[in-house]
Amino acid sequence: MAKVERFAFHVPSLEELAGVLQKGLKENFADAQVSVVDCPDLTQEPFNFPAKGICGKPRIADVGGVPYLIPVVQKEKVYDLNTVAKDIELPGAFILGAGAASSKVVGVNAELIPIVQTKSEKKPAVNGSYIAQINPADKGCLLEKYSSKYTDCEFGLLANLYASEGQPGKVIEVKANGRTGELNFVSCLRQILEKHYGEKPVGMGGTFVIQKGKAKIHIMPPEFSACPLNTDEEVNNWLKFFEMKAPLICQTVLVSRDPGFDLRVEHTHCFSHHGEGGHYHQDTSPDSVQYLGYLLPAELLFRIDRPRETHLIGRD
Repeated sequence: MAKVERFAFHVPSLEELAGVLQKGLKENFADAQVSVVDCPDLTQEPFNFPAKGICGKPRIADVGGVPYLIPVVQKEKVYDLNTVAKDIELPGAFILGAGAASSKVVGVNAELIPIVQTKSEKKPAVNGSYIAQINPADKGCLLEKYSSKYTDCEFGLLANLYASEGQPGKVIEVKANGRTGELNFVSCLRQILEKHYGEKPVGMGGTFVIQKGKAKIHIMPPEFSACPLNTDEEVNNWLKFFEMKAPLICQTVLVSRDPGFDLRVEHTHCFSHHGEGGHYHQDTSPDSVQYLGYLLPAELLFRIDRPRETHLIGRD
């Protein structure tokens, strides 16, 4: 049994959050509008999720961690999203976020874009996840629907997950166009919250679409590094970087400040309907980029199987 630790976030009202985010985003984007809206039906294009919304008992799970990947991989670290749903006291949860695929299942190292309606007593799990790996044929991106090859809900090593009952409801809609600052979209949101709420950690998760422009995305190589990766530079030399084009549908989890659980404070993976996806770093077309996001503050944090030996390498 993996150890599960629990923490209650500070949860501002949606109206308050919208005001705080709008004010902060204007410092990093030419145009930004943040409002409280009804969550769009996420079973529709471009999302095609297995749940209609991201509302209902929202919570964040940080499972495993980068220390299980680097400096050297611990392949035995394998988890199951259905088990995670029970660990976070929300069996049947709708879960989305960013993680690593289980190399035991997939056979190689790969990026997982988890989008899963976990199993409940009444219904089996619906796995809408994607997997992004290096294409052995041309060394480009190979993006596949997870369920086209696999029937499980496993992942490996690490994941940052936003979970809810998958219900419709009120959410925060973020529109940001034309990046004028250095920070990426997620870092900007997170740092606005950290600056405003300080010692009171606020967690958020949800989905956003890069509607126009291009983005810097990485995919981990299929082979785990034979040499220990001891610096960020070594990690970046190992990773494979691409410039990918919009529209990209991104799943993000962010925490304004780590309350002492060795968290990855932000993590975002994306997929598309044109065969590109992976780990989001930054848009590469600041003048033309357009973001549209739907996010919600989480009530609870669950830290699952926190690594005993830790470091801060490879977390951006």
